[in-house]
Amino acid sequence: MNALRQFRYAAAAFFATLLLTGCTLPGFMTRAPNYLPQPAAGPEDYSVTPSYVIGPLDNLDVFVWRSDELSTEVIVRPDGRISTPLIDDMVAAGKTPAQLSQNIEDALSRYVKDPEVTVLVKDFSSTFDQQVRVLGAAQDPQAFSHRAGMTVLDVMVAVGGLTDFAAGNRAVLIRGRGSDRKTYSLRLDDMLRRGDIRTNAPVFPGDVIVVPERRF
Repeated sequence: MNALRQFRYAAAAFFATLLLTGCTLPGFMTRAPNYLPQPAAGPEDYSVTPSYVIGPLDNLDVFVWRSDELSTEVIVRPDGRISTPLIDDMVAAGKTPAQLSQNIEDALSRYVKDPEVTVLVKDFSSTFDQQVRVLGAAQDPQAFSHRAGMTVLDVMVAVGGLTDFAAGNRAVLIRGRGSDRKTYSLRLDDMLRRGDIRTNAPVFPGDVIVVPERRF
């Protein structure tokens, strides 16, 4: 009995030391992987996805309802500004299309009664914060502009899937910066090669997916 009691005390001290020092538990005692949260109302619900923010060199289609002469296609200049009919040097970079539409409506209201403006981003040349990047053992690692409703599966299709040497089930998605940065586990082998999409989830602007190679 004394030996059993000593063993229990030693085991308790061992785990307490791990918790206090922040050490990683070995083998079967490792913490459960942190998977990406799933959409609350099914895969079609992406209401939590951040809106696209316009950046320099984006190609915008500015449509003014019933005013073809005021509608135009314009590229955001490197200084982040645009010029449209009746409007000079309006800041566009850093705004969502909806915000820019409202700003243009406010400016045009001095010349047009109740203008209705729609801004669409035709070609994306976004900043790093608006891009999704894939690094490592993908067929075509690259960075590309985020699209509304984009998921992990969409990203992997865009890069051509995994290489023969990829350890897809050890892939991670990195989201955020500094103290807000979080790392999520991905099971890309299961998703792409076995059709298991339970770990598929929305991808946000600025996300980075890292795919390591298998250990031989």
